[in-house]
Amino acid sequence: MRMSAQPKLSDNSVSRCNAYRKKILELSRTVSALHVAPAFSCIEIVDVIYNQWLSKKPGLANHRDVFLMSKGHGCLIQYIILHEKGLLSDDDIKNYCKPGGRLGAHPDYGTSGIEASTGSLGHGLGMAVGRAMGKKLQNTPGEVFCLISDGELQEGSTWEAIMMGANKKLKNLTVFVDNNDFSGLERMSEAHPAFYPLADKFKAFGWDTYEIDGHDAMAIHQSIALAHDAPKVIICKTVKGKGVSYMEHEPIWHYRSPNDKEYAIAMQELACHEK
Repeated sequence: MRMSAQPKLSDNSVSRCNAYRKKILELSRTVSALHVAPAFSCIEIVDVIYNQWLSKKPGLANHRDVFLMSKGHGCLIQYIILHEKGLLSDDDIKNYCKPGGRLGAHPDYGTSGIEASTGSLGHGLGMAVGRAMGKKLQNTPGEVFCLISDGELQEGSTWEAIMMGANKKLKNLTVFVDNNDFSGLERMSEAHPAFYPLADKFKAFGWDTYEIDGHDAMAIHQSIALAHDAPKVIICKTVKGKGVSYMEHEPIWHYRSPNDKEYAIAMQELACHEK
């Protein structure tokens, strides 16, 4: 297959993502309820986007790659990476979801590194289509990446954006679906069986469509690298709560912080992953 120009995938993605999970768990010690499991399902996706693909082109803001996290409730991983890159301060992280703090449970535009206010499901992809269309009209370089949840695909506005992206032939747009089979506390496959097969629906709208393991950094990297003449969607099969055994596939962890015992178990399991 034809490949686009691409950065080389670093060999430490697994250890880096393991460290991100630990940092999110450490943050959970200060907040009684937060979206741990939804962040854990998309860590590898966000890691590859930020650490392998987002360009650092000088000049105007529209002459660069853009990432919109439409899945706003997974923003803990975005905050952790932006902090690592110096765009968010120690105080920003320390005051997450606290009075006077800049960081909320969903990301807000105007915060360093945040391209759009998201969390109201179904809005982010439309904004990503708009950004990609703007680049196309202005003939400016840079790709637009957007991460959506499978729950957002229940929203009509998402499908309007999917249709528009294909109509306008936005080949500068790549969308990732965090397909962890949960929308809030219910399984998509049980509550919304007509949702499947998902890949066929994107193909019917005219998108270049790929299905991969969303926790395989190399697969994510290689899928992004595939050149495309239409908007591209990468459907990532993921596990909600990935990395901590008692969180995986358990809906209660959609919005809950671990207690002392649960925290200790989680950190012990993640330490074992490093060996």
